[in-house]
Amino acid sequence: MAEKIFLGVAWPYSNGSLHIGQIAGAYLPADIFARYHRAAGNEVLMVSGSDQHGTPITVRAEQEGRTPGEVVAAFHQEFLESWQGLGISWDLYTTTGTQNHARVSQDIFLRLLEKGDIYKALMKLPYCAVEQRFLLDRYVEGTCPLCAYEHARGDQCDNCGNILDPEDLRDARCKFDGSEPEMRESEHFFIRLTAYNDRLGEWLRRDKGHWRKNVVNFSLGIIQQGLRDRSITRDLQWGVPVPVPGYENKRIYVWFEAVIGYLSAAIEWAERTGQPQKWRDFWQDPACKTYYFMGKDNIPFHTLIWPAQLMGYGEATGERYNLPYDVPANQNLTIRGSKASTSRRLAVWVPDYLSRYDPDPLRYYLAATMPETSDSDFTWADFVRRNNDELVATWGNLVNRVLTFIYRHCERAVPQPGELTDADRALISRAERAICEAGEQVSRCNFRAGLEAAMATAREANRYVEENAPWKLVKEDRERCATVLYTALAVISGLNVALSPYLPFTCQTLHGYLGHEGPLQTAGWRLEPPAPGRPLAEAQPLFKKLDPAIVEEEEGRLGA
Repeated sequence: MAEKIFLGVAWPYSNGSLHIGQIAGAYLPADIFARYHRAAGNEVLMVSGSDQHGTPITVRAEQEGRTPGEVVAAFHQEFLESWQGLGISWDLYTTTGTQNHARVSQDIFLRLLEKGDIYKALMKLPYCAVEQRFLLDRYVEGTCPLCAYEHARGDQCDNCGNILDPEDLRDARCKFDGSEPEMRESEHFFIRLTAYNDRLGEWLRRDKGHWRKNVVNFSLGIIQQGLRDRSITRDLQWGVPVPVPGYENKRIYVWFEAVIGYLSAAIEWAERTGQPQKWRDFWQDPACKTYYFMGKDNIPFHTLIWPAQLMGYGEATGERYNLPYDVPANQNLTIRGSKASTSRRLAVWVPDYLSRYDPDPLRYYLAATMPETSDSDFTWADFVRRNNDELVATWGNLVNRVLTFIYRHCERAVPQPGELTDADRALISRAERAICEAGEQVSRCNFRAGLEAAMATAREANRYVEENAPWKLVKEDRERCATVLYTALAVISGLNVALSPYLPFTCQTLHGYLGHEGPLQTAGWRLEPPAPGRPLAEAQPLFKKLDPAIVEEEEGRLGA
């Protein structure tokens, strides 16, 4: 029976170009996961969008003398181009700037307010006397009280991952002028997270054996410390308006409303497809499994705060909303051992990469080195090595040598095999197992292992071709030659399925070379034996060998 799978993927701030650390952290694993499940016949809804209300956007707008609207419009369009270039296959990619998102966010706000989970209280906020205004959390920097990191922000410490408030920081300073902020009182709305501490702890301890240990342990560590009520409004003019009279100069704060985008996007998708209630299949059917893909910085928002919002909203409306089935958050992809940095230009930007190279080699590299349980470091030297030694010399070489030989010596069609030997059948069976193993690993969010299952079989197939030497058999035993080539072609057909979530562009091209029409994804998650006599297209190399000289050139661009 087909499964229902909902994928919520982190909403990138519309304040700068996407870089490969973000792709490895959230977007590539989500896309691989979605592509596998679609090919396996499951019903998938994958959504995300540009976060247009994040504080980093207002920071950039102020720095550049532009309006936040101008900043987000430019980067949202760039994001759309990057997703297309990388092959990220959204069912809907939207923004938090839609009327639909504001409506859903305000409904959740009001329902929780009526329930008593949101309340008014005075809070002390940092005020900059130099700037003469209240400072947003990200406008305050200082030393983390928990790990002593000197560049923590007023909302979160990027070093230890803990959620903070500006008053928690030691040696706090204004981001703009370095002055010490004053703490002044202002009335705001708070969410009563303390009411959900025990319930969240119980939920996190129940049936989470499929979760990554670091995600569960980190979340439970925060529960053991004890959740605190947190303010969910700010003195802003940019964002979702607070739907309460008298608070026209305040906005719902981004960390509360951005996660609501997963629900609002599903509702928008359903309306766009002409099935306005279809979103309920993914949010209220207990059989649907909901996955959230993001980097480790976002773990508490998806394992604690968003589940608390869903629990409260469900109780307030009398309806059930699915809590996360899994939150497979990745660690960091570093550059030269450091986290990617926009200010230091220490990143490989997606638009820049796509202007010079093909997407599948990057997808392959990021999947092969994906930071699933620990940080991994990107280097251009390793990227070139893996492209040349693995994509070109292993998988690409297998495809090119077999298809080219068949095209030249077998009348441009799938050869008619003779009787298969035990070795022939064993290799085909190995390809079938590779499809199963790759699918099983991807379904468990083990993306590196899924890729290796396919590549290990590709290496076996190369050895098989070398040992059987069809270039000799074609002169000595044409029937055996045809059988060897048929066997190799069957394995290639199977591996093309197993690799398709990772390498969608080249696998679709190969699907055409193998004589098929239409999308590869609709062919199913299985090995379809090649039909003898089916015409084949003339194959071209799937991948380009990269000149090692580009390493020095690309390294020179980093930090420029």
